Amino acid sequence: MSADLESISEATSGAIGALVSTTILYPLDTCKAKYQAEVQAHGLRKYSNLSDVLVEAISKGKILSLYQGLGTKNLQSFIAQFVYFYGYSYFKRLYLEKSGSKSIGTTANLLIAAAAGACTAITTQPLDTASSRMQTSAFGKSKSLWKTLTEGSWSEAFDGLGISLLLTSNPAIQYTVFDQLKQRLLKDKEKTTEKGTSSPVVLSAFSAFVLGALSKSIATVLTYPAIRCKVMIQAADNDEDKKAEPKSSKTISGVICSIWKKEGFLGFFKGLHAQILKTVLSSALLLMIKEKISATTWVLILSLRRFLLLRQRKLKRA
Repeated sequence: MSADLESISEATSGAIGALVSTTILYPLDTCKAKYQAEVQAHGLRKYSNLSDVLVEAISKGKILSLYQGLGTKNLQSFIAQFVYFYGYSYFKRLYLEKSGSKSIGTTANLLIAAAAGACTAITTQPLDTASSRMQTSAFGKSKSLWKTLTEGSWSEAFDGLGISLLLTSNPAIQYTVFDQLKQRLLKDKEKTTEKGTSSPVVLSAFSAFVLGALSKSIATVLTYPAIRCKVMIQAADNDEDKKAEPKSSKTISGVICSIWKKEGFLGFFKGLHAQILKTVLSSALLLMIKEKISATTWVLILSLRRFLLLRQRKLKRA
C-alpha cells in the first residue's frame, strides 16, 4: 500500500508542476506552435521570426488569444503528467522488486520511461490534438473543446499518435538524464553532509532547475524533426489551407515531403530555438516545483489515508 501511495504522490507532484509551468509559459507555447505549423518558401512566409506571432496578436488587438486553448492544454498536461509519473514510479518499483536490484541502469531506465510515455500518449492523444488545433487556429477563431473533437472523425482525434509514440523517447531521454545527474549530485551531497544529520538530502530549487533544463535540451535536440512534423499534422486548417493542401499532407510522409520541398533540410529544424526555450523552461519549472512539493504531497496523502482509515473504523464500530 505504501508503495502505491508513493507512486500517487510522485504522480500528483508531477501533475501540479505541469499545471503551473504550462499556465506560466502558455503564450510562448502558442507563438511557438503557430510558428512551427507554417510551411512556406522563404519569401512567402507569414512569420519570419517567433516574435512575428506576438506582433500579429498585438496589432489585431487579440493579445488574449495567445491563451486560446489554455483550459484544454492544462487538462491534457495534468492528466499526461499524472499518468506519466505514476507509470514511471510504478514500473520502476516493479522492476526493482522483480530484479532484486538496488538501482536501475541506463537501459532499464530508458525502457521504463518509454513504457510510461506510451501509456501517456495513448491516454491523452485526443486532448493533445484538440489543444494543438485550438492553439494554431486564427486568433479569435478557436473553437470549444467539444466542437474541436467532434467536427472530424474519431480517428482524426488521434492524428499524430504514431509520432507521439515515437516521441516517448523524448521524456525517456530527459528523465533518464535528469535521474542519473540527480543521483550523482545527491551522492556528492551525502558525502559532504555530516553523518549525524537525520534530515534527508534533497536537491535545491536551483539545482533541480539546472538539471531539468540540461536534460530537456538534450532530449529536444535529438527528437526535434519529429516534434515539428507532429505539430504540422495536428495544426488547424484555415480556409486557404483546405483549398491549397490535399488531405495527404496531413500524413507523416506528406508532411515530410512538404517540408523538404518548401524549406529544405533545415526546415526540419525550423523553430528549434523556440522549442528549446519553451520546453526547457517548462520542464525545468515542472521538475523544480515537483521536487519542492513532493515531500508536502507525501505528507498530505499519508494524512488523508490515516483520516480515511480512522473514519472507516468509526463506521464499523457504529
